[in-house]
Amino acid sequence: MSPLVLMGCKKHTWTFVSLIHRRLCAGRSLICPSALFSSASTVSPSLSFPPAPTQSLLTNRQIPVSLHPPAHLSSTRSLLHSTPCCSVMELKEVLQVLEQLAPLALAESWDNVGLLVEPSKSRPIKNILLTNDLTDVVMEEAEAMSCDLIISYHPPLFRPIKRLVQGDWKQRLAVRAVEAGMAIFSPHTSWDSVKGGVNDWLVGGLGSGQVSVLSQALCGASHSHKLEFTVRNTEELNSVMEELKACAGGASLQHSTSRADNGGIRVGVTCSDSVLPLSVHTLLPHTAASQSLNILKLEKSPLPGHGQGRLSVLDQPVTVATAIQKMKSHLGLNHLRLAIGWGQTLESSVCTVAACAGSGASVLNGVKADLYITGEMSHHEVLDAAAKGTSVILSDHSNSERGFLTVFRERLAVRLPDTVTVAVSKADKDPLEVV
Repeated sequence: MSPLVLMGCKKHTWTFVSLIHRRLCAGRSLICPSALFSSASTVSPSLSFPPAPTQSLLTNRQIPVSLHPPAHLSSTRSLLHSTPCCSVMELKEVLQVLEQLAPLALAESWDNVGLLVEPSKSRPIKNILLTNDLTDVVMEEAEAMSCDLIISYHPPLFRPIKRLVQGDWKQRLAVRAVEAGMAIFSPHTSWDSVKGGVNDWLVGGLGSGQVSVLSQALCGASHSHKLEFTVRNTEELNSVMEELKACAGGASLQHSTSRADNGGIRVGVTCSDSVLPLSVHTLLPHTAASQSLNILKLEKSPLPGHGQGRLSVLDQPVTVATAIQKMKSHLGLNHLRLAIGWGQTLESSVCTVAACAGSGASVLNGVKADLYITGEMSHHEVLDAAAKGTSVILSDHSNSERGFLTVFRERLAVRLPDTVTVAVSKADKDPLEVV
């Protein structure tokens, strides 16, 4: 073989090795996101919201759509969001990954989720600390490891604040984070609601079963009303649409048109609650539009598998005594609190279990099940459940949530490059203990 041919072989060999190396690096990022939540699923867990809704005579219902796009789209999505190994990771990129794993739109309206503290100077994210609660000892742990991002399940900043002073412990922690250049992110109820999240993990402690959502999450569509009206011609249509666009602050409006029976143009425009009154007022001077105006309220479509609380019909029923041992092992606890339902014993069979992490009484109330599992309930809420024949297991608030951090650490780590270390806090613990 001539030296020229030999050089060509070497060139192609190195090209092939380089391609293989790149594929191996990208492979960590090309793991399908859905595998992070369910080993049985092979598609991305990202939310796919419905297109512009269609109307009915009295109310407008959006057609529910699958949360899982076709496999070829999932691969494309993963490719677009992939992170090459050995690369620098910026805060905004980590936030994008967190959004893919549990969209913040799933959080309850009263909650305070997302990025709570953002450093003024951008720096690469190298160390991430997961904790259930951000306390002084957890902050010391974060400072010792030169943490760049704290992911605190419970939001350390929840209610509005008017000052940042050292006298308030939560404000003091926020100041320390700012001074250290640390970002703080809280997912809270978005982790509870997402399919494969905290509540699925909690109810899974008793084994496999047919799981359903207790409080269904709905599509967070921004448009909540549809205005239907008729205009006489294209010139009037353009004029009306310009005025409506001005009401919406210049934002583009979703609208459709069709030929009306009287020869005019039938128009449908979707809008949000905030601009509805002004939009209606804008249409009043237009005689044809105001006389033919119909206002339809759009209903949000359910997001299958997402929402608060879970009900599981167990594949293999267990006794109350066995349920206690299983949950101790699942939560890593030596003690649990138990209330036996009326007419039940430790040997009674548990076929159905309802679970809600944290303070779950409002979600579990009225749910028919053999057993409730949650962190905390009031005295009278426990009495009500027991009187209906439902046994109750309480673990204390954060103990019903903390174990999920280890699960989430693995799901997050495989989506980030090798340059990022994801750790679970060793200092974080429930403030209550058995003495």
